[in-house]
Amino acid sequence: MIRVLLADDETMIRAGVRAILDADPEVEVVAEAGDGHQAVELSLGHRPDVVLLDIRMPRMDGLAALVELRRLAPEVGVLMLTTFGEDDYIARALGQGASGFLLKSGDPRELLAGIHAVAEGAAYLSPRVARRVISELSGGRAIRTAAARERVAVLTPRERDVLALVGEGLSNAQIARRLHLVEGTVKAHVSAILTRLGARNRVQAAILAHEAELPGSVHQPDGEVQ
Repeated sequence: MIRVLLADDETMIRAGVRAILDADPEVEVVAEAGDGHQAVELSLGHRPDVVLLDIRMPRMDGLAALVELRRLAPEVGVLMLTTFGEDDYIARALGQGASGFLLKSGDPRELLAGIHAVAEGAAYLSPRVARRVISELSGGRAIRTAAARERVAVLTPRERDVLALVGEGLSNAQIARRLHLVEGTVKAHVSAILTRLGARNRVQAAILAHEAELPGSVHQPDGEVQ
C-alpha cells in the first residue's frame, strides 16, 4: 500500500485529487493538509511514502515545505502540484530535490502514474512539464553536454549504465531486472552515483543523464523523466 499525504489549500482541489487516489486500491491517503507548515508536521507524524504538495499555499508555500521535508524526512518522495506556466517554480523545486511534477490540469492517469513511480524510487514529470524542462536544457546544449559528460566521466562503466536507466525513469527494481543485478546492488550504485555527481536526488541525476546524452536517456512521451 502506498501511503500518501495530500497538501493543497483549496478544499475543492483536495477533494478532487483524493477521489482519484481513492479509486486506486494500492493507494491510501493518510492525511490532508491545507498549508505547507501543516504538511511538514503531518508528514513527520504519518511518515507517508509520497507527499503530494501544492506549490502555492499560505503560511508556508510548497517550495519552503519541500526544503523542510528534504531536511527532516529525506526518505519521503515529494511530488509537486503546479499550474501551467510556473517555470521558475519548477526550476527551483527541482533544485531543492523534488521527486517530480504534475500539472493540476493534467490527466488523472498521470497523477496515479506519478504516485506509483515516486513510491518506487523513480522520478516523474508530467509530459508537458517534461517538454518544458527538456526545452530549457536545449539552450546552450553543446556547453551543457560537454560539462555533463565531464561530470559523468568520474563514474564506473556500471554506474554509467545505472545512471542511463535512472535517466529513463526506472525504479531500482526495474534497473535490477534490466541489468540482471540484485536490487540492493542497484541501490548502492544509485547512492554512489548521487554522491559522486553531487546530485540531490534522482530527478537531478536523470536530467544530468539527458544532458550527457547517455544511451537510453532520451525523453519519451510517457510522462517519466527519460
